[in-house]
Amino acid sequence: MNLARLFRHLVTPHWWALKPFPVPVLKSIESAIGESEKRHDAELRFVVEGPMPLGALLADSTSRQRAIALFAELRVWDTEHNSGVLIYVQLLDRKVEIVADRGINAKVGQAFWCAVCGRMLEAFRAGDFEGGGTAAIAEITEALATHFPPGAENPNELADAPVVL
Repeated sequence: MNLARLFRHLVTPHWWALKPFPVPVLKSIESAIGESEKRHDAELRFVVEGPMPLGALLADSTSRQRAIALFAELRVWDTEHNSGVLIYVQLLDRKVEIVADRGINAKVGQAFWCAVCGRMLEAFRAGDFEGGGTAAIAEITEALATHFPPGAENPNELADAPVVL
């Protein structure tokens, strides 16, 4: 267990950690997700987390493990066509993870997800949290529109609003 990481997560106030994502930025991301989902038959969830919960810290969960747990907890896996995508931003660890359902991973490789995460992190390091988030959504949209074009019925199976933890 990394004691410095544990300490950072335990002492950082939740409100302070989430300062890069004020309501207007979250609304912009929600709007980008809504527009994105009109162009494909997949579902996107965007999760921003400040301090991790104590249980995850004591289990020494990595950001990737936490993203996978949230993928399950938020039922992103439970879409009609196995086409859910979770974008997870761990602010205190300065990590971005993308977890995609098996239906998408069969068509979009891990290298694509890693590249999107890298570009998001670059934008975040430059202080552009809104631009980094919406650019990632736009990039993911293009890949999803190619492999999962919208059908005659395209229900919104998951909420578009970002989840703030």
